[in-house]
Amino acid sequence: MNPKKRNGIQRRDVFSAAGFLAAAGAPAMAAATPDVYTRLDVRPFINTTATLTINGGSRTLPEVIAAMEQAAQFHVNLDELMERASSRLSEVLKVPWGLVTAGTAAALTHATAACIVGADPEKMQQLPDLRGLKNQVIMPRESRNVYDHATRTLGVEIVEVDSAAELESALGPRTAMIQILGEHFGKAKFGLPEVAPIAKKAGVPILVDAAADYLIVPNPYLALGADLVAYSGGKILRGPQGAGLLLGRKDLVRAAWANSAPHHAFGRAMKVSKEEIVGMVVAVEAFLKTRDLRAEFKEWESWFAHISAAISAIPGVKAQVRGPQRGGPFPTLNVSWDPARVGLTAGEVGKQLSDGEPRIMSHASGPGNSFLIRPVAMKPDDYKVVAERLAAVLRAAPKGRVVEKAVAPAVAIGGRWDVAIQYAAGTATHKLFLTEKGSKVTGTHFGWALEGDLAGRIAGNRLTFESKLPAGGQSLTYTFSGQVDGETMSGDLDLGEYGRARWTARRQG
Repeated sequence: MNPKKRNGIQRRDVFSAAGFLAAAGAPAMAAATPDVYTRLDVRPFINTTATLTINGGSRTLPEVIAAMEQAAQFHVNLDELMERASSRLSEVLKVPWGLVTAGTAAALTHATAACIVGADPEKMQQLPDLRGLKNQVIMPRESRNVYDHATRTLGVEIVEVDSAAELESALGPRTAMIQILGEHFGKAKFGLPEVAPIAKKAGVPILVDAAADYLIVPNPYLALGADLVAYSGGKILRGPQGAGLLLGRKDLVRAAWANSAPHHAFGRAMKVSKEEIVGMVVAVEAFLKTRDLRAEFKEWESWFAHISAAISAIPGVKAQVRGPQRGGPFPTLNVSWDPARVGLTAGEVGKQLSDGEPRIMSHASGPGNSFLIRPVAMKPDDYKVVAERLAAVLRAAPKGRVVEKAVAPAVAIGGRWDVAIQYAAGTATHKLFLTEKGSKVTGTHFGWALEGDLAGRIAGNRLTFESKLPAGGQSLTYTFSGQVDGETMSGDLDLGEYGRARWTARRQG
């Protein structure tokens, strides 16, 4: 009997959706119900925000779910499984080597570790202590974003550059790698084509964060000179939500695996399961063999046409299809309205969609009058519900924004204020320097280590203002609301994705 064949199944067939389903007569999937969420008093929603992690990512392919369920029934050695999975990824994607990771963030962390210490166990055990090791990562300024934390978690210093001259000056013995945001579906002022020749000459590896991209064979980033490319598995690939891919140079990808779980190294906490490894390979194969992305794009655009027809009939409302762009390689629908004819803010529209039945999660937020609909996570008939509900909300809106009569400030709040913040865990002392002009409030917010501008309003003794503190690749937003009582102020603090807090302040001087 062929040792590579068991029960009439070839080993390579097991790494295909059909192979998994046929391998042990996988049962048909039961009809989906929301009971697993509703019994916890959590309301599911129609997702028009595409692949945002906080909203559950994309819809996992049925064959991926079936493969993961089948994989859960057996035990295997993870080193052996990853070796075979990596070989299969290399084969179908035409790349030197591949690795399944616990999402793109884990791929970035493991890649950074690989570029710092390789697969040297002694140096691996020293991380994140970078004494005697390379400790800098260079990034084009326009590539910085909130996901930099996945790289910075190793303690490296991020060095920003904005030109070839700055890059050449920044390169040195402390440089571990260069990291760039994927740009295949957009334009970059200083991107991979400009960086690659300089990096190659210096012998410094390049890592591309292409989390939102879909796979292209041959890989466009590796072809342009990148050494490593990271992708999300739970976005447009529709693989396991918690999985990702790291593709590229075989030595560095192997080193990334050595630095990750189940091995006892810095990446031990970023575990990828046997089910996710199997599911990710099946998702890649399905993407290459059975999915027709052009057909999916056309289907999404037909959904947009239906939604557009429903809402464009409302006076003052417009809808426009936009093409793929950097960070979103799929068509989107921009919905906008004239606030003089539709008296709702985007935030009010979003709240009505979210509060209604069925619940619809959208990008509609804030004081503006437009938002994007992104289709990747929508089910085939969701667009009809979205069109009906959105049209109803916009049609029932007041005919023009009601301008509230301004309330004059009851107190003067100019000057310096010492602020005590009580977080869910821990406290901090900040400073506010406020200037007022009528009901408008401006100034500067000094945090524990960062500072930024603030702006807001005061009406009577009630005030609200917002500040943004630049923090590397992102800005931390603080929205203060509360009341003034003589020389003190207090109220609630909205920290965005980081939750809420309480604040009190006392004027000084």
